[in-house]
Amino acid sequence: MSFAVEFQAVSRHFGPANAPVKAVDGVDLTVPEGAFFAMLGPSGSGKTTCLRLISGFEKPTAGSIRIFGQDVSDIPPNRRNVNTVFQDYALFPHMTVRDNVAYGLMVKGVDRRLRAGKAEEMLALVKLEGYGDRKPSQLSGGQRQRVALARALVNEPRVLLLDEPLGALDLKLREAMQDELKALQARLGITFVFVTHDQGEALSMADSLAVFNNGKIAQIGTPAEVYAKPRTRFVADFVGSSNVLAPEVTRAFGGPDRWSSLRPEALRLTAPDGVALSGTVTAHRYLGAGSRVSVAVNGTEVSALVPAGHGLPATGSTVGLAFDPAALHVMEGEG
Repeated sequence: MSFAVEFQAVSRHFGPANAPVKAVDGVDLTVPEGAFFAMLGPSGSGKTTCLRLISGFEKPTAGSIRIFGQDVSDIPPNRRNVNTVFQDYALFPHMTVRDNVAYGLMVKGVDRRLRAGKAEEMLALVKLEGYGDRKPSQLSGGQRQRVALARALVNEPRVLLLDEPLGALDLKLREAMQDELKALQARLGITFVFVTHDQGEALSMADSLAVFNNGKIAQIGTPAEVYAKPRTRFVADFVGSSNVLAPEVTRAFGGPDRWSSLRPEALRLTAPDGVALSGTVTAHRYLGAGSRVSVAVNGTEVSALVPAGHGLPATGSTVGLAFDPAALHVMEGEG
């Protein structure tokens, strides 16, 4: 398999040597060529610093970075075959949309007519035909994001870096752009590396993802693997909603004396008679497509997802809990 990006024991530290801030701490990572790869994590987890290390805007304190097999650790940004799309678009307000898209080609000295034609080709690719003469202020947020995407693609990068590019959009538009980005990546076949703190984006768009925490990768795998089989409590809590069960609670649920994860959708509420587990309903939370019901079981509160249209037990009532034993995932550790 050919890798678009490789990190080998990469660290990036800031501050004094005797008390460094370890933004990235010994990360090993491979991104396959042609993949849609997501870096997911909370603010300060190291994901954006990793993106900046790939782009060349940051230099590693230790370790090496390879892009298509070439060590780029000491190569400046303008000599790397990557481009970046930022959350704030970074468009030039005084330029037309066409000139914004063609800016990278202008810097390279490409003939005006050729770069204008290439810019129109990119605008058509992102469904903005006929918008070339407008200014960025005349566009919606989603349209400005498409312009930023076209500007990044016009230089034909082998790796496209996307730094939370949908964060400024409203929910409906963000979901539409997720579909468009995924379709565009499949059409172009180039490697996308997508940074986000939104686990829904990462799960729905990526072929594979890395979950970051405290400058390290907590887990890497396909969205289905990371969601269904989180390695640690952090991953279980951060990627989707989960009932993280302490060892003694796992044992009560029929598992070993270890930390485990049980997703709310895996739990079914039943009549309390004749079941091994029961508890008291403490709260309901309406979610539109269903409701999350909180149940206190032997001093521990767990959540069950009840689909819309199903009756909800009253707060204070006793209910039984049932689930497929295979849904109880025993984790490797607490971290």
